[in-house]
Amino acid sequence: MAALSLTDPRIAVFGDTRISYLEAGRGTPLVLLHGIGSASRSWRNQLSGLSDRFRVIAWDAPGYAQSTPLRPETPDAGDYAMALLGFLDTLGVGRCHLVGHSLGTLMAARFAALHADRLLSLTLSSIAVGHAHMAAEERSRLLQSRLDDIVTIGARAMAEKRGPRLLGSDATSEMRQAVIDAMAQVQMPGYGQASRMLSGGDALADIARIPAWLPVQIIYGEDDVITPPAANLKAATVRPQAQVQAIPAAGHALYLEKPERFTAILADFAEAHDERN
Repeated sequence: MAALSLTDPRIAVFGDTRISYLEAGRGTPLVLLHGIGSASRSWRNQLSGLSDRFRVIAWDAPGYAQSTPLRPETPDAGDYAMALLGFLDTLGVGRCHLVGHSLGTLMAARFAALHADRLLSLTLSSIAVGHAHMAAEERSRLLQSRLDDIVTIGARAMAEKRGPRLLGSDATSEMRQAVIDAMAQVQMPGYGQASRMLSGGDALADIARIPAWLPVQIIYGEDDVITPPAANLKAATVRPQAQVQAIPAAGHALYLEKPERFTAILADFAEAHDERN
């Protein structure tokens, strides 16, 4: 496997869809789905830290980086799950360990509900439960706030406004800058599509549909103010057999803020449920 490059992603093509992604290592596939303000390169610590044991694949969701946007202006989680299925088929991935963070948990939960047979395990981190159960007025306000920010002040200013809230008290200035730089790269229409999917999303309903035999774990940061501990623990009540891991002094972007602990949790869970065992 060639050395990992964060500036030269690979491209998977299926039909009229292009998905850019990063890949490192070999072995059982472990697939990483980023959040609404991130991209494949946000997983750089996990790409390097897990590649000695797994074939680690981090995609750029539809509409992010070099990936083709989805066709619907207002997609749902199923549209992203369909894109993920095509992506995995193109890469020759049969069964994998699937990891979703934040908005990526909405995609991962829907994929697991529809295609559990393609998974060895599922990890949901900093769960974005979606806004489906909010009052229509509040849903509309939150969605419009996101869309207004990127349109009126631009991605960089939006990132500087929103980015620091993703980290906890232990974050360094370098970590804050990394979060801001990643968020500053989001673009329309991909960010708008993702925002609308979040607005209509219901991760709890999809988690409830996941077959009981699929191993599921939930990871959250104790200092997360974006998807607070209570939201993750509520998801755990829907899936009472899930393994739950809390990372102290970690905010929303816990994979970046506490990379060693987060990566170790991923590795231990995947190895416990690996097809090589």
